[in-house]
Amino acid sequence: METVQLTITDAPYASALRELLERGGTWQVRCVEAPDPEQAGVIVVDSDSLDRVPFPFVNPERVVLITRNDPRHLSQAWNAGIRSVVFNQDPLSTAVLAIMAAELRVPKPGCRAAAAHAGPSGAGLEAGSGSARAGGSAAGAPDSERHATQSDREGAR
Repeated sequence: METVQLTITDAPYASALRELLERGGTWQVRCVEAPDPEQAGVIVVDSDSLDRVPFPFVNPERVVLITRNDPRHLSQAWNAGIRSVVFNQDPLSTAVLAIMAAELRVPKPGCRAAAAHAGPSGAGLEAGSGSARAGGSAAGAPDSERHATQSDREGAR
């Protein structure tokens, strides 16, 4: 069960988000005054509590910020390495999706960073491109295997 630390000053929002997360039964949700960066899992903070979070973040990709659409807060988040931002006026389901995405980015013990970017066939993806790495076909087989298969078919005719 994954841990989610909520540090949100808006009590009704925090309560509703906690209830929604716990209803799924996948997360252990803890409402905390200040998140513990040494604890594994996702950290959810709002802009009011962002100042209580120790900088620099350990693995900022696991942090979700709930904030107003305010350039100062967005700039502060970007500079801290936070890439998951949900506006406080967005539906709670949007916050849950951001938390799920952050959970997928949390490094798992014993996994190499490169394995985290592997596609379903095991072939890695280049950052931001969505294409197979050099040396592999779009189907995930190395180019040499793909060419050998075509040659074998042509020779069998």
